[in-house]
Amino acid sequence: MKAYVLINVRAGKAREVVEKVRQIEGIKQANACWGRPDVFTLADVPNEELLEETVLAKIQGIDGVESTDTHLVIESSIY
Repeated sequence: MKAYVLINVRAGKAREVVEKVRQIEGIKQANACWGRPDVFTLADVPNEELLEETVLAKIQGIDGVESTDTHLVIESSIY
């Protein structure tokens, strides 16, 4: 199950949050970006339960994370 998790963080915390998110199992990418959201991540986990744990417990539990917005991938293609 793939999902994009968009993360808003407190000012000055983007780099720290990205480093911590990259350490979470199932996170394939985490990038700080200008504008909102502050961090774009790609999660790839086996099931919905692990996605829930990844977002609600692990990502939202990081100091500096203000909110998340999760988008499930319903179709994937390779260019």
